[in-house]
Amino acid sequence: METQQKEEEDQQLHKQAIPLLTPYKMGNFNLSHRIVLAPMSRMRCNNYAPQPHTILYYSQRTSKGGLLIAEANGVSATAGGSPNTPGVWTKEQVEAWKLVVDAVHAKGGIFFCQLCHAGRVSNRDFQPNGKAPVSCTDKPILKDQLLSGGNDAGWFTPPRRLKTEEIPQIVNDFRIAARNAIEAGFDGVEIHGANGYLVDQFLKDQVNDRTDNYGGSLENRCRFALEIVEATCKEIGADKVGIRLSPFADYNESSDSNPGALALHMAKSLNKYKILFCHMVQPKMILADTKFKWPQSLLAVRKAFDGTFIVNGGYDREDGIRAVADGHADLVAYGRLFLANPDLPRRFELNAPLNAYNEATFYTHDPVIGYTDYPFLETVS
Repeated sequence: METQQKEEEDQQLHKQAIPLLTPYKMGNFNLSHRIVLAPMSRMRCNNYAPQPHTILYYSQRTSKGGLLIAEANGVSATAGGSPNTPGVWTKEQVEAWKLVVDAVHAKGGIFFCQLCHAGRVSNRDFQPNGKAPVSCTDKPILKDQLLSGGNDAGWFTPPRRLKTEEIPQIVNDFRIAARNAIEAGFDGVEIHGANGYLVDQFLKDQVNDRTDNYGGSLENRCRFALEIVEATCKEIGADKVGIRLSPFADYNESSDSNPGALALHMAKSLNKYKILFCHMVQPKMILADTKFKWPQSLLAVRKAFDGTFIVNGGYDREDGIRAVADGHADLVAYGRLFLANPDLPRRFELNAPLNAYNEATFYTHDPVIGYTDYPFLETVS
């Protein structure tokens, strides 16, 4: 008995020596470690609803006290931009997500739902009655950069510029989607304000060419995002709301002439609403699959934001340990490494070898291959 107790104490001391594996209190949530499952579109849904294999996928990546952020969920029928992605705007979608959430909670995980509107990163085939997708602008995307489903600019349908009076309806769609996510059992929501999707389109001056109260100045360009934050907080409580931002990135031709100023303005503005977390993509991730030398650009943003600060963008084990140890982040979100290693926290604890991810199977519709077939450490020969 004493031997077992000593082994448990030694194991706990070992974990404490690894900053990524130390406990963290995020608002009302007690996390057992700092490793977060990043939101990743996987394109394994049917009719905008998760399927039985989705339950297994998220359950595999759940650890007791671990934080998971679900893949992007459309907030309305106009929000889609990629095939086989989920949503939370109908009762059927909510009921399907309940089964996934229950499986995560059964293993002690904390589960947030990412809410998204693709905006101009879309095709009329995903829109009601084949209409043009909406955006802050009527400027089309000229080059395919992300997982849009096409390989050239011709895949994207030129967007329709939202009228000023239409914008409150989109804000309301996010509010209702947040309420639906909580009904599905999620512990909270993350507003997707990154990667060139609708919220990011409003934020960035390369895209936003409006002349009304939602364009021009930095304050005006941030208005849409902050209205969504405010509406969502009023609906479900600020203690259940986070946001993801990528001010330094150029996904889907959404860049800004002064990303540092944008990042700081958003961080300071978010404090007014006392949201739970800000999840920011590192400046080193300018484009997908492009990792640059580590700049410390986010430290000022991290200091400016009052809540939990999550970072993401090409981190490995040592990067994550350093980020937490040096005070540059509270939590570190991992995408591809977590995709290929469902037991990533355990592997990081042991500094064990990692499975290699297969990019060719990231976005297939197969319910197993590249989805639920990555082996756990115990099953690796």
